[in-house]
Amino acid sequence: MWVAVGLVVVLLVVLLFKYVFGSSGPSPFDFDSREPLKPMVLDKKEKNKVLKQGFLTSKVPQNLDAIVIGSGVGGLGIAVLLAKVGKKVLVLEQHDRAGGCCHTFTEKGFEFDVGIHYIGDLVENTPIRCISDQLTNGQLQWEPLDNPFDHVVLGPPENRRIYPIYSGKKRYAQELKKCFPGEEKAIDEFIRLTKKCGQDVWMMAVLKLMPSLIAKFLVYSGLISRLSYFFRYGPRSLTEVVNGLTQNKDLRAVFCYIFGTYGNIPKEASFSMHSLLLCHYMPGAWYPKGGASEIAFHMIPIIEKAGGAVLVRAPVNRILLNDAKEAIGVSVMKGHEEVHVHAPIVISDAGIFNTYQHLLPKEVQAMPAIQKQLSFVKHGEGGLSVFLGLEGTKEELGLEAKNYWVFTENNLDERMEGYRKEEREEAIKSVPLIFIASPSAKDPTWEQRKPGKSTLSLVSFAPYSWFEEWKDDKVKNRGADYKELKETLLNSVLEVVYQVFPKIKDRIEYMDVGTPITNQHYIAAPKGEIYGADHGTARFSAEFCISVRPQTPIKNLYLTGQDVFSCGYAGALAGAMVCGSVILNRNLYVDVLALCKKLKEANKKAE
Repeated sequence: MWVAVGLVVVLLVVLLFKYVFGSSGPSPFDFDSREPLKPMVLDKKEKNKVLKQGFLTSKVPQNLDAIVIGSGVGGLGIAVLLAKVGKKVLVLEQHDRAGGCCHTFTEKGFEFDVGIHYIGDLVENTPIRCISDQLTNGQLQWEPLDNPFDHVVLGPPENRRIYPIYSGKKRYAQELKKCFPGEEKAIDEFIRLTKKCGQDVWMMAVLKLMPSLIAKFLVYSGLISRLSYFFRYGPRSLTEVVNGLTQNKDLRAVFCYIFGTYGNIPKEASFSMHSLLLCHYMPGAWYPKGGASEIAFHMIPIIEKAGGAVLVRAPVNRILLNDAKEAIGVSVMKGHEEVHVHAPIVISDAGIFNTYQHLLPKEVQAMPAIQKQLSFVKHGEGGLSVFLGLEGTKEELGLEAKNYWVFTENNLDERMEGYRKEEREEAIKSVPLIFIASPSAKDPTWEQRKPGKSTLSLVSFAPYSWFEEWKDDKVKNRGADYKELKETLLNSVLEVVYQVFPKIKDRIEYMDVGTPITNQHYIAAPKGEIYGADHGTARFSAEFCISVRPQTPIKNLYLTGQDVFSCGYAGALAGAMVCGSVILNRNLYVDVLALCKKLKEANKKAE
């Protein structure tokens, strides 16, 4: 028996090295492509020449190698990876500017980011930083946030507790222990489990790259759960794990506070997903210099240099298939006419729901393999955003390069569940979670670009159903009832914001609310979700991991972005990396690690 087990293990190791560590295709990371920093382009018109190139048939390159639907980080990321090995790629974006959730917009002279609030794990020559540098030829610059980078605010004004969250592997624990004396054992065990799970996320990439039969064997035999903390704790809820560590309700809330970065309340959230986020921010938090639009602005020229293009106002209404049900291109709506664009590979960054339920014919949607994938996923929570334009500098208004997570109390699950179940008009009068940040205070170029002005961005959640009745109205004219609802919500939220930033009162020059149907319009989120498919416990089971991969049941059609891996900037990049690995028949993570090692060695020699 043991001989048979040994042979199976040896075979698995051989196959692991062949399919996961072995490579045969070209690599986008063969050399360090960073260039000397060029002067930052601060002129909006010049940036728009790159970000707002409208779709025309005459602008579509000939002899395309691939078409990408959607220009979020996952879409642009895979396009750049392919461009770096000489592929000609066309990226099509339905909005009037490229970037997806990384785009910015301007109103009344104020610039607002819609999705990028802070990014972790960007220490020089680490994998995420290395990927970001290579995909922008070293032109995307990052500014560290203050330390503490987050503040957790619990309770009403008369009983408010504020807990600072520090970066740094040692300092994170040290500062928590100062806030919660007597809870040292719980804090140490929480951090131990978090690191075990979060640092094991590479197993998710491994499973997605393995041949399906081997991956299924590892999953259904139970071996993967024995080998990986990430998959062992993936199906366990955050509440379950945290409540087993401590009875202190404030500490429980502080352990769980960052669930808003992926959108699932603690009792529904995967402990592994939460661990991944905590490990992500443990080394620190950063913000892109010049704002989130810098990301797309520095990716697009690389795509163009290889003969490709990124075109906006290009809504794809369907994926073209041949008689063998293979993807051969896309149809773009130009006014009332369809324009067909062909390529041997089609890659969707539009999300799993849009791709399968809106872009494929009904008979193809009904395929058992597609229905099986859809059975694993559900829509994420609808996102709420509030944008405030302020008169005054960050010093005058008391704004800093840090974030505030404000909760009405420490019983997070109970408050969030009650909010979702309550009648809409009553619920919005007391939003239980509000994330508050100042993009202008984080960006060192802001004062030069927008002197004497500042901004605040607020994020929370709300059911799509609360706003669904207005989804078909004109985006700028949804009626008096909708406007009144937004005003009630805004007034409720402002009461909380004034408590945190009292100096902004009477300094607001612009304010607006984005609801789930706003997200539906601008970023094509089917139910107004800001993090794609739901990130609950089911999403981080090993079975889900091997079922939703870059390859789809349709030949030549691939998925990229956050629905392939996880949400956020880093998750969308990871989705692009896994997709690129499959298309190029090469494990790009191995290449990135090799490049990181080479750059570290070069730095040591230079010292």
